[in-house]
Amino acid sequence: MTQHIPQTRIWLALLAVFAGILWLLKPVLLPFVAGLAIAYFLNPAVNALSRRGVPRWLGAFLVLSVFVLLAVLLALLLAPLVQSQVYALLAALPGYISVLRDNFLPWAEQWIERLSPEDANKLRDAAGQLAGDAAVWAGNLLKGALSEGAAVFNIAAVALVTPVVAFFVLRDWQRMAEIVNSMLPRRYYELIRVVLRDIDRALSGFVRGQALVCLSLGIIYSIGLSLVGLKYGITIGIIAGVLSFVPYVGSGFMLIASLLLAFAQFDNAMDIFKVFLVYLTGQILEGYVLTPKLVGDRIGLHPVWIIFALFAGGSLLGFLGILIAVPVAAIIGVLVRLAFRLYRLSPLYRGERQPPSAQKK
Repeated sequence: MTQHIPQTRIWLALLAVFAGILWLLKPVLLPFVAGLAIAYFLNPAVNALSRRGVPRWLGAFLVLSVFVLLAVLLALLLAPLVQSQVYALLAALPGYISVLRDNFLPWAEQWIERLSPEDANKLRDAAGQLAGDAAVWAGNLLKGALSEGAAVFNIAAVALVTPVVAFFVLRDWQRMAEIVNSMLPRRYYELIRVVLRDIDRALSGFVRGQALVCLSLGIIYSIGLSLVGLKYGITIGIIAGVLSFVPYVGSGFMLIASLLLAFAQFDNAMDIFKVFLVYLTGQILEGYVLTPKLVGDRIGLHPVWIIFALFAGGSLLGFLGILIAVPVAAIIGVLVRLAFRLYRLSPLYRGERQPPSAQKK
């Protein structure tokens, strides 16, 4: 007699196999993940052209060409400015470090003198340990970037493969959707369709909305830091805007980098406060205008869960894991909310006893 295998075990086994394949192939996944993300971002525009009678392949080619052209033009416009500022910043960095050391070292020594010898020694040991750990972490990060650069961070491969992947995904989007629909279990077809719609709503709210938030923040930070007279403010603003695609990373970089430069460049406390005011303005606009209007509450994730997802993604998959951490967390959030809804409808939650016929099955 053939043993019946529960469907739950089959799905869990398939999920484990899929996760294992991703783990093995993670060194080469970046251009494919980037291509899928671009295709997902541009798919509504291709659908609009398709509804107007434009062939799917032609619509995908036109939309992707416009996207690549805009990206190249933006890079050509910003690259010389950013490059010159980066070179100037690297040249001035030793002087800035010396200024920061001269300003903060006496203050730190005065503060340490107020402590007892035992506490001062503990503080010095902790600072030394922290500095050593930071150096080891930075060394490992650089070593990993250099050793895996040919596979993961090869800019040429990403630049060439990503548009090709995006084009074929855009061209065959409907066909792939039909294949997925045909493979869904008929018994749970409607439920799975509802879950997929919720996932699409969460992902579209993050991917498309967050891209506009990043662009807006990059403009706000660059113009604001330039107006208050901070050198290299445009570069700091652009980098902060790009990093803002990952929640909290862009704002953290903006705060630390801009204030360190402000302390090194300005002697007036009011000028330093103006730099902080630019950061505060960006945060207020992001929290109360940009994110509510462009992203909304479609992700539905608690900040602690987002931070955990970023750490977990970085630990498991490195740079790629950080990029996909929030979208994956959004998908998991949708599934967890569905599980809670089903649980609240179950006899286990209601305290109801199953009928004898159900118990026998």
